Amino acid sequence: MFSTNRILALNVGASKIALAEFSIQGGNAPKLLNYGLADLVPSAEGGESSGDLLVTTLRSLMKQEGIRQAPLLISLSGQVVFPRFVKLPAVGKDKLLQMLQYEVEQNVPFPLDEIVWHHQFIGDASTGEQNAMIVAAKLDSVREVTDSVVAGGFEPEIIDVSPMAIYNALRFNYADLDGCAMVLDIGARSTNLIFVEQDRIYSRCIPVAGNAITQELSKSMQISMEAAEKLKRERGYVSLGGVHQSEDETAEHVSRVVRNVMTRLHAEISRSINFYRSQQGGSAPIHLFLTGGTSLLPHLDLFFKEKLQVEVEYLNPFVNIMLSPKLDREQVGVDAFMLAEVVGLALRCSLACPVEVNLMPPELVKQKTLKRRIPFLGLAALCILISLGIWTLHQRNMTELYESQREQVEQQLQSLKGKQSNLDAARKKKEVVKTRTDAMKSLLLSRSEWQRRLEAVRKSMMDGFWLMEIKPIKNAAGVVEGLRIQGRGWVDKMKLIEESAKSRGLKVSAVEELRDRMKESAIFGENTEVKIIGVKEFDAYLAEFTIEVRQGVAPAVKGVSR
Repeated sequence: MFSTNRILALNVGASKIALAEFSIQGGNAPKLLNYGLADLVPSAEGGESSGDLLVTTLRSLMKQEGIRQAPLLISLSGQVVFPRFVKLPAVGKDKLLQMLQYEVEQNVPFPLDEIVWHHQFIGDASTGEQNAMIVAAKLDSVREVTDSVVAGGFEPEIIDVSPMAIYNALRFNYADLDGCAMVLDIGARSTNLIFVEQDRIYSRCIPVAGNAITQELSKSMQISMEAAEKLKRERGYVSLGGVHQSEDETAEHVSRVVRNVMTRLHAEISRSINFYRSQQGGSAPIHLFLTGGTSLLPHLDLFFKEKLQVEVEYLNPFVNIMLSPKLDREQVGVDAFMLAEVVGLALRCSLACPVEVNLMPPELVKQKTLKRRIPFLGLAALCILISLGIWTLHQRNMTELYESQREQVEQQLQSLKGKQSNLDAARKKKEVVKTRTDAMKSLLLSRSEWQRRLEAVRKSMMDGFWLMEIKPIKNAAGVVEGLRIQGRGWVDKMKLIEESAKSRGLKVSAVEELRDRMKESAIFGENTEVKIIGVKEFDAYLAEFTIEVRQGVAPAVKGVSR
């Protein structure tokens, strides 16, 4: 939980503080190394705040006992908190939390923004109800302590409350308790009454304690509060009742005052027992443990044994707690009545406790959350820096590699440029040869093409026609553009051809039929222009015709004559 194996546990009472130093190790009981007790006595000049008084006393006590700084756990007096015990229906966790907040709003007499509160579920919901404990305190009261210790250079980790710390100490040291037990923590201004029964807990703060005795003595004997306090400590005890004579009238008077105050306390305890049994479903207590500064009044244990009819003993918080060999064990036994809270605090750091309350103010919670994250944020920043360094190194190495490769490529490129020049010259020569080759190929194709065209003309001739002459048609450049075809035919054959065409629905002459057959020839194609130049008859039996064919003739190739 902490980066160190040492912690400080501080119990802040109404008139006294207890500070203890423990060594802790997860899973094991804490070990008491050192401790000190001190009264919260204002300076002779006065005027200092309770917070300043707390820090001054704390520092003085640490110096006196040789206690070093460590993470600090604090227990607040029971009179500054509002414990509430409620029963809730067995519903889902989210719904339970909503109901708890409603219970806080209804049962704590302060607005939510003026308090700090914590809760703990008690037992299970096997009976159909979920018992819960709510512990609340005014935020100003908690901050009065935390702001002071923080300003004094201390680092609070947990803000517990006295009744719950005592409860944890009792459960740890008296694990085999049977039945219901009560703890009576009688301090200066108030008394904490704590019921312990299996996993059930109930506590109440009773405003009757040691200061009530001091006030009654001051009033009845007409003396100052300081004198009354001194008289109580030196000569006070609990009168056992009955009629008897004492040579020390002052002591007798003090004992009667003490008994009267304890009788009032007993009445409050009896009411609390009845409430615990009727409203909380608890049992009648059979054990009573006494602790707190006022609990050491002589005969107090006999008084409560007589009144409550239960077994009474003083709470020993060190039954299962290890002690440093340096400590005076007899003195620890004498002071044990003031150390139950600090033991309960120390248990919070090493073991899982039955009740774990933390009333840390919200601003400190945020600071601690941020502080816990700082190592991770630092580690993350370090990882980022390392990553950037690795990336930079990688980039540098890659740049050097790329530069080396670039130089190699440049050298290869220069070598290839010379070869490229040779290749370009060879390519030009190739183009010249190809041009000549294509020209020769075109010439050869054109010559064979005319042969195929002449053959196409011959095949287009019909029965009764024959060719007389075929001449090439040349343009001004001497390039052949077409053919002039002269032929003759028998008139009677020509009439038969026309009649055959007429029967097919065509009204054409025999020469026109010849023209169309030539146009349909594949060698000429669709773009062939076939035109009849003239038709004349020599006599009744013979006719002569002239046809010009102009078609896509292969063009002359530059540099090659036909």
